[in-house]
Formats: sequence, C-alpha cells, structure tokens
Amino acid sequence: MTFNVTVVTVNEESVRQPSGTAMKPQTAAKKLGIYLPAAPEEFQATAITHAELAKLHTDPPEWLQTLRRTGPHPRPVVAQKLGITIAALKRNGMDKPLTTAEIKALLENQPDWLREARTAHAENRTAASEETD
Repeated sequence: MTFNVTVVTVNEESVRQPSGTAMKPQTAAKKLGIYLPAAPEEFQATAITHAELAKLHTDPPEWLQTLRRTGPHPRPVVAQKLGITIAALKRNGMDKPLTTAEIKALLENQPDWLREARTAHAENRTAASEETD
C-alpha cells in the first residue's frame, strides 16, 4: 500500500503576517463597519490590502473617524446602535443607512415598533445567555 503525502513547512512569519492580497472596497467597508457610499471616492475605487486595513483600524484617518462618529451607518451598525436585529429594521421599513443624529432621535422618541423590537431582542439575548450557562 502506498500513500501520497504532502509536507508543507509553515514558519512563524507566514502565520502571523496577513496576506498581501487586496480586498474589494465593499469588503473593507464591511470590516470597518462603515457605509461604503459615504466613504471618499478614493477609498471606494481602490482595492485595500490586509496591511492597509490593519492600519485603518489602528490609525484611522480623519474621514474614517468622522464617518464612524456621525454616519451614515450601514444596517448592522444601525441595528446594533438601536439594540435590535437587522430583520426588525427590514420589517419596519427602516432598511436604510441612518446617521447618528437620526438614531439618537429614534431612541429618544421610540415608536412602538422600536420599543417592541428592543424588548424582543433583549429577551432573546437573555434566553440565549441562559442556555449557555
């Protein structure tokens, strides 16, 4: 009986270093938690390497800091800031980017759908954490 075996040598550098391949701007925006159409044109039109993405995380430029602070924010960020699910956003016609000011206004004057969605989301989180305990 004969076995074909391939041996791959892995050194510490190859494990720790991110690949040099670039990602689409949409993927980079998702990883940064930003709404791509609100980013500068240069960011939207350029592939981003993993090293560049890491630099944006550790030393964000002013445009990124401002975008994160004021928005508009993508759906996952909007849902997180409102304390609800993305599905709840969609069900209630709020499936769009919102600014920080718009999110604050919703939280200050919560419509019934938002209050119910926040309660349901909190109950689901509590139930899930009880299952893991």
